[in-house]
Amino acid sequence: MQSVNKKSIKMKFGTKAIHAGIKPDPATGAIMTPIYQTSTYAQTSPGKHKGYEYSRTHNPTRTALQENIAALENGKHGLCFASGMAATDAVMKLLKPGDEVLCCNDLYGGTYRIFTEIYQELGIRFNFVDMRDLTRISKHFNKNVKLVWVESPTNPMLNIIDIKGLAGVAKDWNALFVVDNTFATPYLQNPLNLGADVVMHSVTKYLSGHSDVVMGALVLNKDSLQEKLAFIQNSTGAIPGPMDCFLVLRGLKTLHVRMQRHCENGRRIAFFLKSHPKVENVYWPGFDEHPNHDIAKKQMKDFGGMVSFELVEDSIDEAIRLLEKFKLFALAESLGGVESLSGHPASMTHASVPREERLKSGLKDSLIRLSVGIEDVEDLIEDLERSLA
Repeated sequence: MQSVNKKSIKMKFGTKAIHAGIKPDPATGAIMTPIYQTSTYAQTSPGKHKGYEYSRTHNPTRTALQENIAALENGKHGLCFASGMAATDAVMKLLKPGDEVLCCNDLYGGTYRIFTEIYQELGIRFNFVDMRDLTRISKHFNKNVKLVWVESPTNPMLNIIDIKGLAGVAKDWNALFVVDNTFATPYLQNPLNLGADVVMHSVTKYLSGHSDVVMGALVLNKDSLQEKLAFIQNSTGAIPGPMDCFLVLRGLKTLHVRMQRHCENGRRIAFFLKSHPKVENVYWPGFDEHPNHDIAKKQMKDFGGMVSFELVEDSIDEAIRLLEKFKLFALAESLGGVESLSGHPASMTHASVPREERLKSGLKDSLIRLSVGIEDVEDLIEDLERSLA
């Protein structure tokens, strides 16, 4: 069977999603990457092998997935982990006591928890700041700031941060710049192209896309940094199994068509909520009046399927009452699956963030977050309309 070197072919996104890092199985010609369900590999002589010694270090199914995700982010290296938090943890292990980290003040509660409850206790300092206005960001830098960590769009307020602008400031201070690209996905946004050093994904979400896998990933270009992170990955062992890697490879093949539908439905839902008399505020970067809408247009291909909103009756009881009435928007942790989900960040995804800190970033107790799926949007709107009534 003739084998084509796909690395030599210039591919657009949808083609990369299906073909990058994928080659027919050399033993059988199978089109789908096999699930190499093995812990170890035979060697012809001590130290002489076919590139694989032990599956904590390398596994062919994981290798294919890492190459695919790296290609989608226009990166050189990809590393997959057992969860998004394991990927975050690996980055934090690059730091030492006394180092400082600048973070956006609106971010996933699990990230806030590992920063403040684990690494702050080990002597690393964290400063959570509003990064929407870059003219005010320089004052937060000093020689001890070794890492800048941002989300854009943020979770759950859907704030937009100027990635290219912030990359320039971080570079001036010689700080590593990491962007959590989970909400946007590589289909909508490529932070490496905008100057980021590392892109992080909770693969659990849109990249997997089917709510059946927990996984994380890092993508980067610098060889020396990849060596450090690969050493951490191998040493600490927080790696995904081959079956999970296979499932994500399968999910990635439809990422581009899924994201198109997520964006279409997200737009319809955002405008529906905006016009509803019982809804007070809707957070979605596609609105012209969104504070950083112009930046979103510049660095994103579209505005995604995440929408957050508050009710006119600003009470946690009213928010819970609404969440309990949904039929299609299942009340559940996570996001990015083909099915629509609803969530109450204050008591679910962001419960680990102290209330006073949540309120500083604009996250009220009554805020509801929607992950708009790819169902028929008329059914989703009907579910919202019926529940709001």
